[in-house]
Formats: sequence, structure tokens, C-alpha cells
Amino acid sequence: MLILGLDPSLSCTGWGIVRSEGARLSHIANGQIPTKPAAPMAERLAALQASVSQVIAEYRPDRAAAEEIFVNKNPQSTLKLAQARGAVLAACGAASLPVSEHAAREVKKAVVGTGAADKRQIQAMIAVLLPGAKITGADAADALAVAITAAHLGKG
Repeated sequence: MLILGLDPSLSCTGWGIVRSEGARLSHIANGQIPTKPAAPMAERLAALQASVSQVIAEYRPDRAAAEEIFVNKNPQSTLKLAQARGAVLAACGAASLPVSEHAAREVKKAVVGTGAADKRQIQAMIAVLLPGAKITGADAADALAVAITAAHLGKG
């Protein structure tokens, strides 16, 4: 089963695909989708949706998993994240992909063993779980962690 993990963000959405065969995981691909900060919001959201749709068309995952929104201290940041997440989920919906959703603490706990893990710990565990994978950046690593979480929890 191929699982597409997504770490939505308006500035740079991460994506990662893993193959789950029982307890065995293997890396398929990963990447990051940056948007132009000066572009109008509608253009940025359309670019996210189109790019995720391209990833889905190219790799044909069986399921998707996305990180849930965490509430920022800045309400504007939370709203922008929600809009980016909506564009990413719309791409999954248009492709009829089932999507599981995971809180950040759940992802950290599933991958590292503690919900208080930091980004370095997550990246280190991904290197252990997916040996030899060339990871394109922190957002892609986070997306792979979401896909791994879905696989471990049986939601992928």
C-alpha cells in the first residue's frame, strides 16, 4: 500500500510517500512545494492544489495522511495554515483518496516514541526507518513522518 503523507503549509508544503507492507516500510519519494510569498492568496492555494494533484497523479497512492492544524498564537497564521490545508485536502478529495488526520503530538509519538520530540529527533528516526532515503528538506521529513504514523496506526 502506498501512503502519501502531507505536511500542509502556505509557505512550503511537504509531501512524502512510503510503501507499507505489513510492518515493513520503504521510501518511495518526497518533496516540498513552496509558494511565492508575494503572490495573491488564491494563486498560492491553486498552486498547492495543482502540485499535490500532480504528485497524486504521478505516484498513485492508495491513501493519504495529513497533519492536523495546531492553533498558533497568531490567528492570521492559523487561518493561512487552514487555507493551505484545505487546498491540499481538496486535491486528495478530487482524486478520491481517503485521508487520515493526525495531530503533531501523535506523529511525534508514533515516530520517535514521545509526543515532545523535536524536529532533529524526527529526522533522525526517519533516517533509521527509511535508510538511504534522500530527504529534500524539513517539510518533506515531516510529511514522511505523517505517512509513517498512518502506516503504524493502521490508517494507511
